[in-house]
Amino acid sequence: MLLLAALPVAVTIVIRVAGGRPGVPGILDTLMIRTVMPLVALVFGTAALGSELEDGTAVYLVTKPIARARIIAAKLAVAGGLTLAMVVPVTMAVALIRTGLTAESYSAAVAYGVAVAVGGVAYTTVFLALGTWTGRALVLGLVYVLVWEGVLAGLMEGVRFVSIRQATLGVAGALSGRDPGVGPLDLTTSVVVLTAAIAGGLALATWRLSRFEVRAD
Repeated sequence: MLLLAALPVAVTIVIRVAGGRPGVPGILDTLMIRTVMPLVALVFGTAALGSELEDGTAVYLVTKPIARARIIAAKLAVAGGLTLAMVVPVTMAVALIRTGLTAESYSAAVAYGVAVAVGGVAYTTVFLALGTWTGRALVLGLVYVLVWEGVLAGLMEGVRFVSIRQATLGVAGALSGRDPGVGPLDLTTSVVVLTAAIAGGLALATWRLSRFEVRAD
């Protein structure tokens, strides 16, 4: 995960050392928001609780007198915190490496840092919820990231309204003052999509965990 998260920084450094001028929005849009962020969130989100449910060790957790919502919140805090620790510093570092400590770099670093933070939490929440419903959460998450968001969101305009990636790009574009080419998703729509993903993911994960039954065998 550390190597994956560090990839955008390495690419930016190589381009600058080679004498090129890395386009920070392009690197951040393509590598961080479209690739690194969802993959990191997918690994941490699906493993937060899904692995315990799959191997049966979750029984030691759910038999304790702890509210299901509290369990989900704790799992999300850890998984989301790890995701943000991986992607937010890298995102801001890429923006600052591009042209040094300038006003433009600071502006891009803050804008993309905020967007990646919100988008990372949304991804982690959705993948955490997915992990409570199926043992194939990692595979289904990859299908969502690569097929739904990677292909369909670029071909069908309506799909963008249920794409965390496009909503994250919308927030980044609005905060940085540039058009990331996300079609109909303005700042308001992007915030609504991300909020719905977080709230919906928490609700579904909590409900699913509340239906978990401990059997005698």
